[in-house]
Amino acid sequence: MQATSILVTGGAGFIGSECVRQLANEKIYERIYVVDSLTYAGDLGRIETHLSASEVEFIHTDINLTYKYENILKDISWVVHFAAESHVDRSNQNGLPFLESNVLGTYKLLDLTRVHPNIRTLLVSTDEVYGSIERGLSNESSPLRPSSAYSASKTASDLFGLAMHHTFNQDVVITRGCNTYGPFQHVEKFIPLAISELLAGRKVPLYGDGSNIREWIHVRDHVGAIRKVLHEGKTGQIYNIGSGTRMTNLQLLDRIISQIGLGMDFVEHVQDRPGHDKRYALNSDKILNELHWSAQTNFEEGLLETITWYRDKLES
Repeated sequence: MQATSILVTGGAGFIGSECVRQLANEKIYERIYVVDSLTYAGDLGRIETHLSASEVEFIHTDINLTYKYENILKDISWVVHFAAESHVDRSNQNGLPFLESNVLGTYKLLDLTRVHPNIRTLLVSTDEVYGSIERGLSNESSPLRPSSAYSASKTASDLFGLAMHHTFNQDVVITRGCNTYGPFQHVEKFIPLAISELLAGRKVPLYGDGSNIREWIHVRDHVGAIRKVLHEGKTGQIYNIGSGTRMTNLQLLDRIISQIGLGMDFVEHVQDRPGHDKRYALNSDKILNELHWSAQTNFEEGLLETITWYRDKLES
């Protein structure tokens, strides 16, 4: 593949920073540009090594302020769009930031890249756009039933991308990933929250009876799939990214507690959150059959790696 430059929005976030690290380590890109507003969930420390080595150029700005980064588009061939507000609980409290970032920000980015036909734009989305399903699996043509301001904003983002492709033949691809875990994740998310609380000797809050089911993928695998779609996916297409590893939140918490060496008396059941989706489950046959990608990280090994990372961070 001919070396060129790439833009990663939200590249100081959890999944975005893993993408930046993987891209930088391959050393096949002339320049990796990162646009990030550095909200509470952004941390330049996640990509500090590559910034100090001048492999990555950082642009500190909101995704909506396109005039601050539009000049770089003449130099790039790809955009990977991670930048988003992503926490459901926060969206239940105030959905406006999700509308501004996930909908308006995505539209402005798409409108900017549209006039550069050589640029492929990949929108990183979520399995939450499908909403809760009682049985079976959600495939790329399943109905969209978002149930929170977060998932509604991501659904709108996806639809704008598909509309741009349909109307202007813009080169857009979309990935919809399942719940992601691994090092560097913000502690508001379930797995790092549980690990951090347990390592501090405190109980972990668990919504309701813990029977809600989620599918889990290691961030390393998730980014590997995104990069596969970026370079080999068909324009205008959607690709689910799942691992097939599904469990209830209670089962997940039991695994975390067991690996840390504690007991289930460290679980504290709390009032369920409003509109809590019961079950997500992805059909990822499309990315397997078309692009020959599948998740490689064993969940127990990935979870142990994650616990070790947070323990080391706590002790440092």
